[in-house]
Amino acid sequence: MSHDEKTTFEDEKRHEPIELAEDSPDAIIEEETQFTWRAAIVGSLLGCVVAASNLYVGLKIGWTFGASLWGAIFGFIILKPIARMMGDTFGPKENATCQAAATAAGGMSSGFVTAIPAMYRMGLMGEGRMPSDDVLTLTLWTLSAAFFGMFFAIPLRTHYVINQDLVFPTPRAAAETIKNLHKAGSDAANDAKKTAWIMMGAFFTALVWVMLGHFIPGIFDGVHILYYIGSAASYSQMINADALWGWYFSFDFSFFGAGLMTPASTVWSFLLGELLAFGIVGPLLVDSGYLEGAHKFTLPNNGSAQSWFLWPGIALMVFTSFGELGVHFRSLWFGVKSGVRSLRNVVRRVLKRSRLEDVSGHVSKDPVPPHLQVPALWWMSGLTVSIIFTTVLLAVDFDIPVWCTLLSIIISFILAFVGLQASGETDINPTGSIGKVSQLIFSRVPGDLQTVQKTNLMMANISASICSQAVDMVGDLKTGHLVGASPRSQFLAQAVGSLFAVAAAIPLFILYTSAYKCIVDETIQKCEFGLVSVVTWQSVAKFLTEGGTLPQEAVITTIVFAVLAIVNIIVRVKFVPERFRPYWLNLNAVGLGLINPSPAIPLAMLTGWTAGKLWARFSSKTYEKYMYSVAGGFIAGVGVAGILKAFMTLGGVKSGQVRVGCGYDSELC
Repeated sequence: MSHDEKTTFEDEKRHEPIELAEDSPDAIIEEETQFTWRAAIVGSLLGCVVAASNLYVGLKIGWTFGASLWGAIFGFIILKPIARMMGDTFGPKENATCQAAATAAGGMSSGFVTAIPAMYRMGLMGEGRMPSDDVLTLTLWTLSAAFFGMFFAIPLRTHYVINQDLVFPTPRAAAETIKNLHKAGSDAANDAKKTAWIMMGAFFTALVWVMLGHFIPGIFDGVHILYYIGSAASYSQMINADALWGWYFSFDFSFFGAGLMTPASTVWSFLLGELLAFGIVGPLLVDSGYLEGAHKFTLPNNGSAQSWFLWPGIALMVFTSFGELGVHFRSLWFGVKSGVRSLRNVVRRVLKRSRLEDVSGHVSKDPVPPHLQVPALWWMSGLTVSIIFTTVLLAVDFDIPVWCTLLSIIISFILAFVGLQASGETDINPTGSIGKVSQLIFSRVPGDLQTVQKTNLMMANISASICSQAVDMVGDLKTGHLVGASPRSQFLAQAVGSLFAVAAAIPLFILYTSAYKCIVDETIQKCEFGLVSVVTWQSVAKFLTEGGTLPQEAVITTIVFAVLAIVNIIVRVKFVPERFRPYWLNLNAVGLGLINPSPAIPLAMLTGWTAGKLWARFSSKTYEKYMYSVAGGFIAGVGVAGILKAFMTLGGVKSGQVRVGCGYDSELC
């Protein structure tokens, strides 16, 4: 190891920013000002684009994507020329401010793709009411959700980012991207510019393609290959595979992008779950007369394939997520204990009392001086106000008992530790599982059925929102730590981004629900969106609060799958060699396939993954440099196109004007 390499290694080990000579080819631009309004506003606007994408994609399948890389790269594209025109510098720390604002603004979709639409579909917001009737209530709730996790995340930085030094894969990737963007006079700087333009090209490619699909869906949206082959061969089973079960190819660029970034085990496991529920077992059960059809939740007897496989799918997802945490129970317990200890120490410091003895064995190595830290008074007062505000809001507008809200906040804090530990180690935030745990806890509260169901969904909404926001915010602080940014600057950027998130989330949700009423009206069967998470949360709430019963065979399958999920985790962790684990079966993804009613989605992901593997084989260097840019551009482009499509739908612009290749459903085209 050379002297320079050794110096770099030791600097990184101490978590200090690397200082190099100005004439070094790898020198990084240093700037005096970290928080600027230009960075906060540009980052927030970029985050709003991701928020639109997350709402569109989340309503389809329940997945959302972070805005950190998008904010880092596009923030560089926009702010670098602005800084040059203003005659000052734009460096990595200000870039970290921009991406922090983008993450905060882009991460507010959680409740709007789960609990909130589920409540409208169940009539819990009032029969026949639409989100446009509840602007004030939704705005107040979004304000509460936006700041709760942000305030809660600040005291956890020392433990998760500094002492434990968890990996946080995506925030680490964002930090490395920012460093490369700001390396002066090196090939990395030129590569960064290419990366930015490639992301922009992918963005507009996806946007234009989706807009063409609005008018020519048979060519640019869905390709019904099995239908035409079945029709030519007079083979009804193949026709049904397309027409009834949804096995067709879709040009869904958001999931092309998701497939590019997703590991092979996840992609193939997702497809396996889809194949079992909607390709093999489901059709066989329908043909035998045991099930009534492919979709819907209101069919008699044993229901549909979608309703029958819901609980086995949830069992796989929940028990896999918590099984992963269970096999690392020592680090999980350490995370909970140390996180609580950190909070107590801050309180004792404010009260001028001696801090608790630190028995964790970890000594803080935080290089950031006190004047750049977030003052305890800021986050403690903000957290206190958030608790009071949320409790009053839910009691007045949602008729939820005060004790339920306070208990949910305590439970949410504990579950947030779980989410942070999991995300920091694996990059997977189990918000879905955390929401299901809260739904189970609050399934038997006193009161009439409507109050119980409101409480069930909103308490789970609190847990999922707090966990999601806390993980995003701590991830931002990890990115900032790796580039030497000020936590105080990032906190201020997150506050600005959270305000933009509130301003964007409500209009976007109203726009989509006005254009596509099926999102909040379960009587409308035909829908642009799969509503996987919405229907799952709705079904879980009904089942837990109405004393619903499942077919005995579904119960047995659910129990077997739950045990299988735990056994699979134990086998993978204890017996599978490290080099084979990335290829091991991912039962969490299998569970997602069991509850997702649209096979076109895993097929699109498989297409993206396959294209990525071919790309890597022919040009591994360009794949490593530009893959995330292409994926991020695709996802964001689809989101913006979704907004334009919604406006056109409201404006009476009809879709499917050119009906070519529409398959079985000419009305869809």
